[in-house]
Amino acid sequence: MTFYEQLVLQAQQSFQSNYSTYAQGKTPIKLSTKQPEKYETQIDQFSKMLNDAEYVVIGGASGLSAAGGGDFYYTDTPSFYENFGKFSEKYGFKGAFAGMQYPFPNRETYWGYLATFLHTTLNAPVRQPYQDLAAILQDKDFDIVTTNQDTQFIKEFDETKVSEIQGDHRFFQCSNACTDDVWDATKSIDQMIQAMGDDTQIPTDLIPHCPHCGAEAFPWVRGYGNFLEGKKYQEEYTKISNALLSHQGAKTLFIELGVGRMTPMFIQEPFWTLSYNLPNASYISVNRDNAFLPEQLENKGLAMQNDIAKVLHDVRNQLVEAKNDK
Repeated sequence: MTFYEQLVLQAQQSFQSNYSTYAQGKTPIKLSTKQPEKYETQIDQFSKMLNDAEYVVIGGASGLSAAGGGDFYYTDTPSFYENFGKFSEKYGFKGAFAGMQYPFPNRETYWGYLATFLHTTLNAPVRQPYQDLAAILQDKDFDIVTTNQDTQFIKEFDETKVSEIQGDHRFFQCSNACTDDVWDATKSIDQMIQAMGDDTQIPTDLIPHCPHCGAEAFPWVRGYGNFLEGKKYQEEYTKISNALLSHQGAKTLFIELGVGRMTPMFIQEPFWTLSYNLPNASYISVNRDNAFLPEQLENKGLAMQNDIAKVLHDVRNQLVEAKNDK
């Protein structure tokens, strides 16, 4: 088991032991009671912490993509109707994740919906927060760990710098996990979309199956079923683990962006552990709804409860202005 996976496992155990607290949108970790500075001061602090860091670790979760317009997952936003309107009109659900749980009348319709979902994320342009983040990191040594499967990070950053520890919409796996293989899903998705047209179901013969055992496939993403924690999964954890271990003595800044309350174990709590235990580490959280700062990190951390897109854009602008003033 890799170093970072051990941190995740510890956090998962805490989550299970304190589930009722997490389910209320809270944390069992004692939080700082310090009053936050005004927004402009926080932007100054963010910029200074970034400039001072020798190494930056980004933790990107769903709130980051939502801040850039990928907000169709949980409710009936305009982007939801734009991309999933024909399914919502016919079946009445609201939010892309609600569609994942909907009891469609047959597998052809299920795959029509799933192909639409995957096609939407895979073909979305790089959202502005990711562009701003890339500009912010332009002159820094950095690595990224993400629970997002929407491929936004790998569209903007070198894939060797990105650890996708919860899967990737570009790949299928066997639903029986008969093999360690994951394989390209993009061509199959394009074929399904083209064949479906304005309808809501695909031809039966386009439902993807495992090339080894013939079982139905599903996306290599946690949440669809028997998520394959095989070779590629381990490769993703190895990337972030090796990166962290090779920078142990560096002045490291952990930046957590958009972690939701149901998945604090993959980024948020490992970042808290690392920020506390590494003597040269500091920590920033940016979250629209819950920007938590543990009491133990209040002297080496910053929590900004604000729009992620605005924060990253303002930090980018401040760094550009400071560079121009030199």
